[in-house]
Formats: sequence, C-alpha cells, structure tokens
Amino acid sequence: MKRVINGKIILLGMLLLWVFVVRFLTGCALKQGQEEKVRDLEFTVVGDGEVPQELKDIIVEKQSAPFKLTYSDDQNLYIVTGYGEQPTGGYSISVNQLFLTENSIVFDTELLGPGKEEEAGTEKSYPYIVVQTEFLETPVVFQ
Repeated sequence: MKRVINGKIILLGMLLLWVFVVRFLTGCALKQGQEEKVRDLEFTVVGDGEVPQELKDIIVEKQSAPFKLTYSDDQNLYIVTGYGEQPTGGYSISVNQLFLTENSIVFDTELLGPGKEEEAGTEKSYPYIVVQTEFLETPVVFQ
C-alpha cells in the first residue's frame, strides 16, 4: 500500500515539475519573439478629403465596431484603426509608434477621451485614424 502512495506522490511531483518547466520555457519564448525596431517610419495623418474613395467606403462599412485594416494603392500604404461607436464626440487618437522590424510594421495608437472643458455634445461618434506611409509589402502588427 505504501508503494502505491509513494508512486502517486512521485508521479504528482513529476507532473508539477513538468508544468512549471513548460510554463517558464513558454515565457522565455514570448520575450524572444518580440522583434527589435529596425527604423521609425515617416507617416502622415490623412484627412477625410484625402482618403481614397474605396478606403472611405470600407471605413463607413466597418465604423460601428472597432476595426484595424491596411490598404495600399501600389504607391502608398494606408494603415487604419477605428475605435467603434463612442457615446459622444470630442475623441482624438494618438499615434504612439510606427516602426519597421525585420518581419513587420508595428502600429501603436491610443484613443483619448474628450477633455473636461471640452463640449463633447450628445451625438455618438466613430473615431478612427488613417495614416499614410511608404509602400511596403510587410504585415502590420496593431498594438
């Protein structure tokens, strides 16, 4: 009887050891997977009047829910982030980073709420941002 109990304890200990080893190895792999910045990308925030019509149509179709998309016209790459329906106006979007890594373009934005002194109104809004950068055939990672 003691052998069966000791065997089960050893098996349980080995199982726990295996779980901890796998967990720590996975954590290391995630940190190594983060790519280093090769260079910052120059970009321009595109106003509504300068957005290509096909892209405008896609934005209008998707604007009620948060979305992220890219669009290219063989000369430029447009990167778009929309934050979906908001209860009022007065929102703005900040571009924190846009840079190139060896395998991707990283695009990091943040939604900023209306200021306390700002008249936000009562109508719903659909904030989004369109940035134009050089044409690259590289996948975009949204953060």
